[in-house]
Amino acid sequence: MNTASSRITYLPPAAAAGHPRWRLAASRLAARALLLATGLLLPLLLLGLWQYAVQRRWLAEQILPPPSLVWDSLVELWQNGDLVANLSISLKRLGWSLLIGGGAGLALGLAMGVSASVKAYVYPSFQLLSQFPVIGWVPLLIIFAGIGEALKVSAIAIAVVVPVTVNTYQGIRNIPRALLEVAAVYRFTFGQTVRRLVLPAASASIFNGLRQGVMQGWLSLVFVELLASSEGIGYLMVWGRQLLQLDIVVVGMLVIGAVGILLDRLLAWCASRLQGWQRNAY
Repeated sequence: MNTASSRITYLPPAAAAGHPRWRLAASRLAARALLLATGLLLPLLLLGLWQYAVQRRWLAEQILPPPSLVWDSLVELWQNGDLVANLSISLKRLGWSLLIGGGAGLALGLAMGVSASVKAYVYPSFQLLSQFPVIGWVPLLIIFAGIGEALKVSAIAIAVVVPVTVNTYQGIRNIPRALLEVAAVYRFTFGQTVRRLVLPAASASIFNGLRQGVMQGWLSLVFVELLASSEGIGYLMVWGRQLLQLDIVVVGMLVIGAVGILLDRLLAWCASRLQGWQRNAY
């Protein structure tokens, strides 16, 4: 018996490090680190310029608070619960608006995509109304909904409806005709066609519309809270401006930007998982 041929050969550490798969992973990690460093370069430069302007007293501290004061205000607002409470209220409003506006946009886009009659009746009016910005709806909404919570949720929901409807409609219209012919051959009912063909095939476009709707809703939320609100992250900024404490205003700006980035990255990760599932499925 040849014992030499039955031995298990292990790859030395030096050889493993030079394996193409390891080199590819290392190159990807280096590319991501370089991209992250490049993205942080501009914020760090702005922070340095901010600190330099404060030290040189280019502007009064009431107009340009130092970074240390902004950080202290952020920590204080976090510890006393004001930041968490107002941010929770804003996110709750965003959630309700996504539920209402996203559901309405999905239904409207689905109806226009699968029915030529609905498209003929609804699409021209939708194109006209979608050109109005959210601020244009506020006076009308005040008349019908007052200045309470219904006004804020309604205004944000309107901002969400448009991108969700457009992307849902486009996703359905871009479905290959061959797939619809296959559904006709198998004699799918309308419900089966929508459930087993239309929604899966257009899911990537629908999710992109939802992602755009979240970002539009978040921006509209802050705007609406700046106009008329007694709580929320936008109100926190108004409160700081009224007290002439611009450090609170800057804290609100930073929190809004950070939450927006987190929401966008989370939805981008979900979209990549969805697209990977589609590649595996088809």
